[in-house]
Amino acid sequence: MPEEILTQQQALSKLILQFSPSDGVFATAIPDLSVIRYSDISEPAHRVYKPSFCVIAQGMKEVFLAQERFEYGSTDYLIASMNLPVVGQIIKASSDVPYLSIKLEFTHDQILEVMNEANVRIVPKENAKRAIFVGQTERSLMDATLRLMELLNRPEDIAFLAPLFIKEILYTLLKGPYGVTLGQIAMEGSHTYRIREAIDYITANYAEAIRVEQLAEAASMSLSTFHRNFKEVTGMTPIQFQKQMRLQEARRLLLAESAEAAEVAYRVGYESASQFSREYSRMFGSPPRSDVKQLKEMYDPARSIVFLGD
Repeated sequence: MPEEILTQQQALSKLILQFSPSDGVFATAIPDLSVIRYSDISEPAHRVYKPSFCVIAQGMKEVFLAQERFEYGSTDYLIASMNLPVVGQIIKASSDVPYLSIKLEFTHDQILEVMNEANVRIVPKENAKRAIFVGQTERSLMDATLRLMELLNRPEDIAFLAPLFIKEILYTLLKGPYGVTLGQIAMEGSHTYRIREAIDYITANYAEAIRVEQLAEAASMSLSTFHRNFKEVTGMTPIQFQKQMRLQEARRLLLAESAEAAEVAYRVGYESASQFSREYSRMFGSPPRSDVKQLKEMYDPARSIVFLGD
């Protein structure tokens, strides 16, 4: 590893440790920026990634989107360009060398704003690409990331400078090797843009009965073209995607509200409680009641932690 990158990682590690008083995921004074710290390898955690930029300063993590595995460590960054149901697991961490990372969430409008202001030209592509990708962290990207993190020690500067540094990060990503892929999500008319709109619709209406033919028509695609592009982006079919969104929301409701499984099943769109229980067990490894009991035993409400990991 080049000495300059190593020095940057050490600086980032110190900042993450400073703003994560214990293991967990912690919001910062900079909107949409979180720091993550864990001192042990984690269990697989189901969650929905929002569009985000993630950098690891120490340790290693793996993320599964459907059946595809993405591994990244202290020389890499990960981009999730859309709302995606994933399974993540920290695979390298210890009490002496904890897993340390940051996550910066962004919007498609921010991507478009940077492209317009910086005159970044990207040609719309017909073939959509996977909505998660891992790249190698370069010095310019780490410089911009460190500048953003260092603002946490200058809170009076955050309101003015944080938006500028976030634009710098997004600009650097757009100019990097995956810039064309990232830019497609904001390019109206590209297949990636249309699939993103379908994903946003399913995410917002996961409990409703959805006809794939209507999604394809709204995307101005044939049914076969829509299916092919949707699976290329997400690794799954639209119905499989909706099922994962339903089950993850059901798990969240069961944990947050202590509701009965049958009630939650109907709230997330299932007509059969028994089918819900079967599919929940298949996804999470246990029936709803025992799964939630186990998770609650792992959760300490006195700490500001997202216990499902990040």
